[in-house]
Amino acid sequence: MFFMKDLLKNINARIVLIVVLSFLLGWQLGHRDIQIKWVTYRPTISIINKVPPEKINLDFKLFWDTWDLLSRSYLDKKNIDPNKLFYGAISGMVSALGDPYTVFLPPEQQKFSKEELNGSFEGVGIQLGFNKDKRLVVVAPLSGTPAEKAGIKPADVIVKIGDRDTTSMTLPEAVNLIRGAKGTQIELAIFREGDSDTRSFTLTRDTIIVKSVEVSERQTKSGKKVAVVKLSRFGERTEDEWNEAVSNLLSAQSQALVLDLRNNPGGFLDGAVFIASEFLDGGTVVLQENSEGEKLSFKVTRVGKLTKIPLSVLINKGSASASEIVAGAIQDRKRGELVGEKSFGKGTIQESQDLLGGTGIHITVAKWLTPNGRWVNDAGGLDPDVKIEGDKEDSTKDPQLERAIELLN
Repeated sequence: MFFMKDLLKNINARIVLIVVLSFLLGWQLGHRDIQIKWVTYRPTISIINKVPPEKINLDFKLFWDTWDLLSRSYLDKKNIDPNKLFYGAISGMVSALGDPYTVFLPPEQQKFSKEELNGSFEGVGIQLGFNKDKRLVVVAPLSGTPAEKAGIKPADVIVKIGDRDTTSMTLPEAVNLIRGAKGTQIELAIFREGDSDTRSFTLTRDTIIVKSVEVSERQTKSGKKVAVVKLSRFGERTEDEWNEAVSNLLSAQSQALVLDLRNNPGGFLDGAVFIASEFLDGGTVVLQENSEGEKLSFKVTRVGKLTKIPLSVLINKGSASASEIVAGAIQDRKRGELVGEKSFGKGTIQESQDLLGGTGIHITVAKWLTPNGRWVNDAGGLDPDVKIEGDKEDSTKDPQLERAIELLN
């Protein structure tokens, strides 16, 4: 009996000794100039999945050493949030591509993104983008929102959000800072072309309900009935709202149509194809070009109800992405004239994917071209057929709309 106990003690001692020796050996190897992969890391937290992607030959020891060093040495331990470090690392990896539209979205930002496309969120009503200098800009203020009422304009450069400088800020970070609970305030420092200094805007957040489609009726000088269809986005509810609007204008026996795409920042690609198909009698709406230079043609998907009605299209510097796809197709196919100002010039396509834990990612997967092969990034936007600026002195006047209606006379 005592012999068995002594034997077990010896065996246990050997097991412990082997474990200790293995640990020391791993520690020594880890501090030499030897490539040590994931298996040698001794994390301070529990790592569920440590398997690197296939065909990626990288030494992640530097990453884990840095993580471990922060965990042990950083002064304010309560600010060490493993999830924030984790999401920040992924965001840094994605932003290293240098593409402001390829972004990783932590759970809250992913939620904001989906709310916006669904047409309801709390904020100030600003659609954001980047200019050619990769500075954060206003693509468009949404109609009837705190941003529009305060006088925010398309192409305004947002220099600061609160006390945060926006240089190198990602789009999701900016959205996260500007969004917030109804009734709270956010201060924006804005630089506008022609100004010598920034302007300060204090905006009170509200619930933003965005209706994609609005219809009004006008007349030409000759008495022709003109339907003015304001399309503000390409979101989840756009198709249903559009079908209802088309039924109404047909019932009203409208004789011509102005499609107002001003300050429309875009949305879903298939939504753009759906809208363009209403006006085009077959053929190509948009071309998609991948990284290999291969082109895929997106053609008209249905029989449109408005293929014969006289048409003018309004654009400005706030017309971007999907709205440029529609406008570009109509211009190339000579279906109607573009009236207004040069558009924003965003010619890339992002694929949106849901990831684990409520996160998501937007990845630039292709660029889009008009049916004639034009890329708006090269041209800095679409040039209108009839160039006319808005009235900057009197917001009650709309010379662009008046000109579009006049063309239909």
